[in-house]
Amino acid sequence: MTRASDTQGPARDRTRDGAVLSKEGLPGWLDPVVRAVETVRPTQLSRFLPPADGAGRQSAVLILFGDGTREEEGGKGAGRGPELLLMERAGSLRSHPGQPAFPGGALDPEDGDPRGDGPLRAALREAEEETGLDPAGVQLFGVLPKLYIPVSGFVVTPVLAWWREPSPVGVVDPAETARVFTVPVADLTDPANRVTTVHPSGHRGPAFLVESALVWGFTAGIIDRLLHFAGWERPWDPDKRVPLDWRA
Repeated sequence: MTRASDTQGPARDRTRDGAVLSKEGLPGWLDPVVRAVETVRPTQLSRFLPPADGAGRQSAVLILFGDGTREEEGGKGAGRGPELLLMERAGSLRSHPGQPAFPGGALDPEDGDPRGDGPLRAALREAEEETGLDPAGVQLFGVLPKLYIPVSGFVVTPVLAWWREPSPVGVVDPAETARVFTVPVADLTDPANRVTTVHPSGHRGPAFLVESALVWGFTAGIIDRLLHFAGWERPWDPDKRVPLDWRA
């Protein structure tokens, strides 16, 4: 495949699937995120890291930032400022049913080497399959350290991207996805929308009440850390709690 070091010219001239990292032409408001991705360490993101014995199913998620200029169905979206693309998983799924999440999933053999560009291809492929977005308009610019989700056994590579040329998105397969939506970064940083979830097991974690959804778990943890290390976090009350039930 074509790599960044092998090409010249705009990122859109590189590969159809976009499975190459490039910081060329990114909007200035993403600079703090780029710096955070370049410097953050795995233990600063989560206490759950991939097993040393290599166990776990390799997967990837797409953390897609948009300028907020794409108008959604119903006239929403335009003019809301920088945003993140999220989806709500179908309630019938065995793994994390009903949870808001980044688009993503397990690597397929055709995605390539999990230690190379495989996670980049998987993140784009899964996002296209789940939300219908056009990968040609997505510019990948960074990769966070691999993390681990103990409850499902996934080793997850978070892949960060800019929605350079926004395309229509929506539910592709209702058996997998309940809805697709964007959340303004301003809403994620608003202290009024921030809470701490409390699982009956005692585990607590950051969460967000946005777009009629409770974003929690792995997805909320990544968003929380990105906001913090990008310098976008605003003081909020961690004692504002939302209980979860045993099915969560």
